[in-house]
Amino acid sequence: MAAGDMAALRSVLSDDAVWHQPGSNQLSGDHVGPEAIVAHLGRFMELSGGTFALTTQSVADAGALVSTTVRFTASRADHPDLDQHGVDVFRVAGDQIAEVWLVSEDQAAEDHFWGTGQP
Repeated sequence: MAAGDMAALRSVLSDDAVWHQPGSNQLSGDHVGPEAIVAHLGRFMELSGGTFALTTQSVADAGALVSTTVRFTASRADHPDLDQHGVDVFRVAGDQIAEVWLVSEDQAAEDHFWGTGQP
């Protein structure tokens, strides 16, 4: 995802992979299956006018669980820029990602940034 290669990301997602997007904003919720996950991630780029960026800072694994520390940034008109750190946790089954959980350092600020999608 950090490289923006959605085809490569799609290829490592299991057919029933679940992406748990936290918060109370228009992107929040569970997204199931590779197509839904890739479409969900595309919304980050769409809503940010292509400015969303993710940098992986560290990686640790414990068997089937892999955690990464990340920094993510984005810009939107009429919003303060988003610049946060977080932790992403992946459950791996075989050689594919089966489940993903995300934790942001300031979920309220992230919710405000992405908004509700309501006019």
